[in-house]
Amino acid sequence: MNAQRKKRSKTVKLSDITAVILAGGLGTRLRPAVFDKPKVLAEVCGRPFLSYLLDQLCRAGTREVILCTGYMGDMVQKIYGDTYKSLHLLYSLEDEPIDTGGAIRLATPLFKSDVVLVMNGDSYIDADIVSYVDWFFEKDRQASILLTRVSDTGRYGMVKAEKDESVLAFEEKGVARGSGWINAGVYLLKKSLIVSIPPGKVFSLERDFFPSLVRKGLLGYQCKGSFIDIGTPESYATAEKFFSERKTEGC
Repeated sequence: MNAQRKKRSKTVKLSDITAVILAGGLGTRLRPAVFDKPKVLAEVCGRPFLSYLLDQLCRAGTREVILCTGYMGDMVQKIYGDTYKSLHLLYSLEDEPIDTGGAIRLATPLFKSDVVLVMNGDSYIDADIVSYVDWFFEKDRQASILLTRVSDTGRYGMVKAEKDESVLAFEEKGVARGSGWINAGVYLLKKSLIVSIPPGKVFSLERDFFPSLVRKGLLGYQCKGSFIDIGTPESYATAEKFFSERKTEGC
């Protein structure tokens, strides 16, 4: 398997794959702490949260990133323009909220690869993205979710997976408690699946798309990296400590 992974890594690199960051959320729950800008621009250690995701993609070797924007999307484009370090940035702006699935479906004309790397714009997982991509291309995989283990799944919802990595079920937030695997908000998806999403409709990756793929080829890549999301004022308040401990640029 190691030899196969090495061979694959030479032919499929992050530079060959279009990356997509879902940056259009309204950030309603975070509004008490960040009221004058979109959630992805919430400052952590003096930098927009989005910059940490872009830095992670830079380190992994990504070259092109599509930012799916919506609420205050013009502010995101004004700050970042069309380049960020070694990244070329493109924008897909939704006129009205169409949720995560609708947003990625809207962006499909900008895809330049048959497989795309998708990241939620309000969470960060300390994961080896290159290894994730290598794993995906070891076999003819169609769709995958990067999973991480947390001590309490109650806030996030639990993902149940078999030993062969097949995703069996999603349990909603608040239903299951205790330790378990959760969706870390990083996906590898074939474009042929994404175009099956109804265009121009409100459609959720988490509630509509992924559940429809359970037992139909959806796989979970298990990672033990530290995870944070900034979806609430309480979690946002911990972000500075999270990145400071990792000596990330800006902290």
